[in-house]
Amino acid sequence: MSAADNHRSVVFFLVPNFSMIAFTTAIEPLRLANRMLGRDFYSWRLASMDGHVVEASNGVSVTVSTSLEAERHNLTGSRRPSMMFLCSGVFVERYENKSLFAYLRESRNAGVTVGGLCTAAYLLAAAGLLNGKRCAIHWENLPGFSERFPSADVYADLYEKDGNIWTCAGGTAALDMMLSLIGQDHDEELVNRVCEQALTDRVRSPHDRQRLPLRARLGVQNAKVLSIIEFMEANISEPLPLIDIARYVGLSRRQIERLFHQHMGRAPARYYLEIRLDRARHLLMQSTIPVVDVAIACGFVSASHFSKCYREMYGKSPLQERN
Repeated sequence: MSAADNHRSVVFFLVPNFSMIAFTTAIEPLRLANRMLGRDFYSWRLASMDGHVVEASNGVSVTVSTSLEAERHNLTGSRRPSMMFLCSGVFVERYENKSLFAYLRESRNAGVTVGGLCTAAYLLAAAGLLNGKRCAIHWENLPGFSERFPSADVYADLYEKDGNIWTCAGGTAALDMMLSLIGQDHDEELVNRVCEQALTDRVRSPHDRQRLPLRARLGVQNAKVLSIIEFMEANISEPLPLIDIARYVGLSRRQIERLFHQHMGRAPARYYLEIRLDRARHLLMQSTIPVVDVAIACGFVSASHFSKCYREMYGKSPLQERN
């Protein structure tokens, strides 16, 4: 669509426990763009499964104007939208629904650009829309998503656009994705004016990192320690012996142990275990992968050893955590 076109309509489909920050930072740039243009180039409506109020993960209830049934009907009439964005958040795996999946596929087949905010890539993948497609999802959900949907080409990016499938990682990444839409529809001048109204000083690249850099996240300044931790995080399913890590960073095993005790307050082997258990915790809480497969994905040789380490770390078994 170009500025010569006079309208773009968007449906925001709200799933219970949707992320309010992702939803509002997606819809507000459109409002601001209309205000700067002096006309309603963008219009939107809110939908839900039954057309009733939907509660966000922060407890705020949002009124919608249409239902899944009505939106499926709209795909063949004058109310067919240009785009639809599925908005979800925590516990997304609870909301798999065959009728919703059919609507997503029908929307794509009707030429509607289908998008997902925050964790909604999970539902798009479950509907079969992300096979071989580049997509983005919140970093916290990425491990479980990768295990559940290996055919999706998922990245820890802010957002991804692959043909008529758009996904973003949630949070304020929705703002950047919508600013890119406004730039696509109009020009950089309008994007800059919207940014000024939103008090944001730049549009982030889709490939900007989601999480804070390790240096800021851990409060660690030592470059060697940070390099080792990055190497550990990249090798979860097949943990590397400390001697191999030492060879990679050009230090002796004793030097690494000394650095970790000084900067991390524990042995490197212990920290490596904590990284793997943290990954396992995310998989248990955000997927239905069998516990034994979680253990294997996180580098444990047996479910019993995994369960023992997990209980020592978190005070409960993996099954108790999932329940």
